[in-house]
Amino acid sequence: MKQKVFSKKYILTAAIAFMGLAGCNKFLDREPLSNVTPGSYLQSEADLAAYTINRYNFPSHSGFNVGTFGNDNHTDNQASSGYSTRWVPGEWRVPQSGGSWNFDGIRQANYFLEAVLPRWKEGKISGNATNVAHYIGEAYFLRAYEYFNRVQALGDFPIVKNALPDKMDELVLASKRRPRHEVARFILADLDSAILLTQAAPPGGKNRISQHAALLFKSRVALHEGTWLTYHKGTAHVPGGPGWPGNGKVDNFNINIDEEISFFLTQAMNAAEQVADAIPLVANTMVGGSYNSSANPYFTMFSDVNLNKYNEVLLWRAYDPTKGINHNVGHYLNRNGGNTGYTRGLVDNFLMKNGLPIYAAASGYAGDDFIDDVKKDRDERLQLFMKAPGELRYTDRTNLDGSPILEGNPDIVGLAETRYVTGYAVKKGMPYQFIQSEGNLGSTGAIVFRAVEAYLNYIEASYLKEGSINGKADQYWRAIRTRAGVNPDYNITIAATDMSIEAENDFAAYSKGQLLTDATLYNIRRERRTELVAEGMRFYDLKRWRSLDQLKTDPYIIEGFKVWGPMEEWYKKADGTSTLIPAETAGKTANVSKESESQYLRPYRINLTSSNLILDGYKWAFAHYLDPIATQHLIITSSNSADPETSVIYQNPGWPTEANKGALN
Repeated sequence: MKQKVFSKKYILTAAIAFMGLAGCNKFLDREPLSNVTPGSYLQSEADLAAYTINRYNFPSHSGFNVGTFGNDNHTDNQASSGYSTRWVPGEWRVPQSGGSWNFDGIRQANYFLEAVLPRWKEGKISGNATNVAHYIGEAYFLRAYEYFNRVQALGDFPIVKNALPDKMDELVLASKRRPRHEVARFILADLDSAILLTQAAPPGGKNRISQHAALLFKSRVALHEGTWLTYHKGTAHVPGGPGWPGNGKVDNFNINIDEEISFFLTQAMNAAEQVADAIPLVANTMVGGSYNSSANPYFTMFSDVNLNKYNEVLLWRAYDPTKGINHNVGHYLNRNGGNTGYTRGLVDNFLMKNGLPIYAAASGYAGDDFIDDVKKDRDERLQLFMKAPGELRYTDRTNLDGSPILEGNPDIVGLAETRYVTGYAVKKGMPYQFIQSEGNLGSTGAIVFRAVEAYLNYIEASYLKEGSINGKADQYWRAIRTRAGVNPDYNITIAATDMSIEAENDFAAYSKGQLLTDATLYNIRRERRTELVAEGMRFYDLKRWRSLDQLKTDPYIIEGFKVWGPMEEWYKKADGTSTLIPAETAGKTANVSKESESQYLRPYRINLTSSNLILDGYKWAFAHYLDPIATQHLIITSSNSADPETSVIYQNPGWPTEANKGALN
């Protein structure tokens, strides 16, 4: 039987006991691992395989929702019926406990490496030697993955390489944060170990971490840190910057920020190139067009049950409803709107097939009176991955009269759980099979890593480092655009780009609060946005580019499709009356925004009462680029428990140390 990501067959009693430990603090209040893990464990290849796979903590499909295809909600790409407090300064608050300051996954990886490495070096682990080395490589990868999550959320973080003893003094000392660039270098070192030890074709296939997955992830980490240092340079969010809270508190600190930027960008290029040169992109055949894309590999890569046949997929999670491992993604993507929707800003950002932005002269844009018009002659990623009324839903089911079952008009006024929030519905990941759309029976795979990201990472890193598009970047960029059905000559797009127009609906048109003047750099960002749509990368990209400063003074109102136009007719009853109730309609509960404000649906301008905290649009605070550290972690590590300011852990810039308080700036 094939090994599967997150598979329950490897769960051992000892591993369950290990995972079950809990306390008031994720790091400091723990029973020593030696008390709960049998000494006979981690002695064989099978033990190592079981331990590592049960620590896979990657985003995947679960629950009653659209799965990973909703992970871009609460950005300028996608919207749900609810909103995130990250867009409401003062409402995102310092927690009392919990939060991102968490050592669980790190501690588990450290225990494994501490127990296994000596035995491995002494030749005391039974089984296939190559496989044993591979699982050790997985452990290095998993520690790196956990650490990267902390860097993205918190920036500076302690570097802990051992499963620490239950001694308060040692634990407090180990809580001291190290500058984020040091942590990022530590992550890359772990990934170098993973790359050295893992196999290109591991046991368990693409349901297990591979060498190419490790290389891809290395390029992601390096690009993230290189760009973070580039765009946040001169702020408290960079080690040594003005107001950096680590000043005077971090021992043996030094940094040459320009050298660090160059180092990380080079590392990103080198790792990305190894993946991009080895892994070709899945073909876009456009068989059946957007009406029926069930035979198009580029479409089915996101909605197939078995993703092993897609070269571009480097790691994925498999499901098996017969074993209770299933999801509801197909149900929500096929039968309704899934409580999500693309924003008008995203949709307008897609190019025409001729490579021109929609606003350019002679672009051929058909307008947005109807969703069909919006998709006409556009980038095939928009055509493939956004629904339109009249498109096919099932290949294995028809109406009673034999006619095909088709997508209806978007339900923008229904239950929040199933609503087409913006009118522009997500189709990425939609299965065409009836069984996949039947409640909690979904078994389509969830992609964790795919190789196209390496192409994108190389393009961005090389351009930032070299200031021009080199031969490799040119090759990769043209390959991505060709697959998308867009004129591969990106220079046509660059020449036609008007940044003042792009700024209206794309946060990434900005960095440091200033509109970009480099149209090439902007279009590199555009390519990333449109290729990775609905894959959960957007918010992290916006943070590393420092693309949200402008929202401090210029809030942004999310819009969807043009509801107040010809499509208004879709929502009329047989008697000619409308089901649409605009905001502030006397005596009625509104379900759409007002036409007098905008022709376009504004999902967060339906409720115009003070209870709607994003009534006036998305806003930002500088502190929100990083998460706050919970007060409890500060208190436990303080010399004076009554004063969290005496903690060896310093709070992130702009956040108070007192619980339940919002950002200071």
